Amino acid sequence: MYAIVEIAGQQFKVEKDQNIFVHRLDGSEGDKVEFDKVLLVDEDGQVKVGTPVVEGTKVSGKILEHMKGDKVKVFKKKRRKGYQKLNGHRQLFTKVQIEGINQ
Repeated sequence: MYAIVEIAGQQFKVEKDQNIFVHRLDGSEGDKVEFDKVLLVDEDGQVKVGTPVVEGTKVSGKILEHMKGDKVKVFKKKRRKGYQKLNGHRQLFTKVQIEGINQ
């Protein structure tokens, strides 16, 4: 059984006991979270597609930890002008364990 869920503006295919990394969520480590924007549910070959969401279906999870992603370097240069700019960025993520898909 799996579901496609929209979390923080992105879509994820989730299954029970799966760990996913999503953009930083509000809440502290150990908190329970529920996602109600379920777009599709597949249960043993029976597919339910929402218009736009499947009514009465929720995905529950638990926040495991907050973390930062790998550093991304942004380098800009204009040739023959002496212009160089280097910036770095680390995205904030939340590790979520999916506990179940409730219908």
